[in-house]
Amino acid sequence: MAIQKELSELDNQERTPPYFRYLVHLIRPFPNFDFFFIKSLRQKAVKMLQLKPGDRVLDAGCGPGGCFPYLVDAVGPAGEVVGIEISPEVTINARRRIEKNGWSNVQMITADARTVKLQGTFDGLLMFAAADVYASSPALENLFPYLKSDVRVAAFGVKLSRHRLGKMFNLFFRLMVSKLSSPSTPDFLNYEPWNLLENRVDELTVEEYFFSCFFLAWGSINASRKR
Repeated sequence: MAIQKELSELDNQERTPPYFRYLVHLIRPFPNFDFFFIKSLRQKAVKMLQLKPGDRVLDAGCGPGGCFPYLVDAVGPAGEVVGIEISPEVTINARRRIEKNGWSNVQMITADARTVKLQGTFDGLLMFAAADVYASSPALENLFPYLKSDVRVAAFGVKLSRHRLGKMFNLFFRLMVSKLSSPSTPDFLNYEPWNLLENRVDELTVEEYFFSCFFLAWGSINASRKR
């Protein structure tokens, strides 16, 4: 089991941007809320992990738990889903989702991915809309040793676009990231925010969506490339 690391109220204010605190409060009465257009990408990201019943998977930067339903289906009742979220405000939403669905094999940890301490190893790592994880070298250095050899890793996020139409959205996404991202998120918004993963993942596959404004990347790791 993972060791839960709770954050102080001061950390709560510092680790949850004001605009995002408003958003999570707005959707809190609806534990299963998710944007309809993102569901298919969540499903694909989980599929790329190639999880099996009984596996143990880490959802780093899990937010309000939007990927939990698909991860639970993939690992089955004998498996385990462990979510890590840096914001205590957002963690409340994730815990409500777990309670609403009666998932006994989903655990939430309120912690920074760069410093969280875990127990055991995992059969997959998902970083969905979690730039503070996939674009953070300290976070990857902390989490990858907990992964078994030859497991799969998947990441999804926003990026700058070179596409003729996508360029029109670059300024909007820069503003959105500045308002909604955790202070721990590095300056990741570039044209290839999966760069750090390329050094750790074998044969990283990248697909781009919505005029190249979003990406989904996945691949497998081995013991020699964990660090």
